[in-house]
Amino acid sequence: MKNILVVFTGGTIGSIATGGTINTSDSTSFELIRQFQQHDENHRQIHFDTIQPLQILSENLAPGAWKTLIAAIEAARPDQYDGIIITHGTDTLAYTACALSFYFNAAKIPMLLVSSDYPLENPKANGLENFICAVEFILQKIETGVFVPYRNHQQITQLHQGTRLACSLQLSGDFFSVQGKSYMQFENRQFSLLNPPAQQTPPRRIPLKAYFSDRILMIKPYPGLDYARFNLDHVDAVLHDLYHSGTAYASPQWGENYSLIEFMKRCEKQGITVYLAPAIKSADAYQSTQALIEQGAKIIWDVSIEAAYVKLLLAYGNFDDKQEIMDFMVEDIAGEHL
Repeated sequence: MKNILVVFTGGTIGSIATGGTINTSDSTSFELIRQFQQHDENHRQIHFDTIQPLQILSENLAPGAWKTLIAAIEAARPDQYDGIIITHGTDTLAYTACALSFYFNAAKIPMLLVSSDYPLENPKANGLENFICAVEFILQKIETGVFVPYRNHQQITQLHQGTRLACSLQLSGDFFSVQGKSYMQFENRQFSLLNPPAQQTPPRRIPLKAYFSDRILMIKPYPGLDYARFNLDHVDAVLHDLYHSGTAYASPQWGENYSLIEFMKRCEKQGITVYLAPAIKSADAYQSTQALIEQGAKIIWDVSIEAAYVKLLLAYGNFDDKQEIMDFMVEDIAGEHL
């Protein structure tokens, strides 16, 4: 008998569509297990325990929800289970996958986040297939750590490392790992390794408290971004997203309000560190990127923007010393580095 803990949190996978509105519902939490038991003839060999610490649509999630989720999982004594499955909405799936990956970096069992592109009552929904993949991953004792199984439209189910899942593509319900490199593929109840980890030795296990700072400002670049509009009160650090080539506006040509370099000077006066991500470390970099580095920007190399953001929340929530924070940011904690 295999023991699996299922943690319900809401999301589309825990919702129904009524009168043109999709929302979470008490009646749908156990629908996923019911569908699985109807589908799998060996389900009697699996015992599911269930808890529901949250019932929200994932777009309404804030970092405080991660603290609630983590506390509920720890209270359930996870080591007594063969694995844990967390149901979750798709909008903030990548961020929660990172949060659990970093916090449970020393986990001795697999933890998998399962979502659905449509409510389970919809025949187009992929929630059951994603759940089946998660259950099989646990039953076959593939690996420990945090993962996300997800089947894109008309594709084979992919398994993503929790710290490498990117947010869904615009105007789409499809998910990909950063650089399109899924960790495994799942077909006919078999797992195939697609992209082995580059790091041969396992990362050092780092004990963390579930403290996520609420003083990190994340900024997305776009033409015409006016930095004068940002109030830096109650901000300890800024994470500035970058264009795909690892660049951001660094010129005073169209006015100082539009220059990230001038904004960084303002941050420096207030003792605020500016971090940049994502960017691939290479021998050459654009002049604008070099100028930002020379101004004092801290680049978080070779990680996704989602992983960089969540990692910063934990870094500033757990450490006070700036060197400790930087050491934490550059260390590979949960396979987040490419």
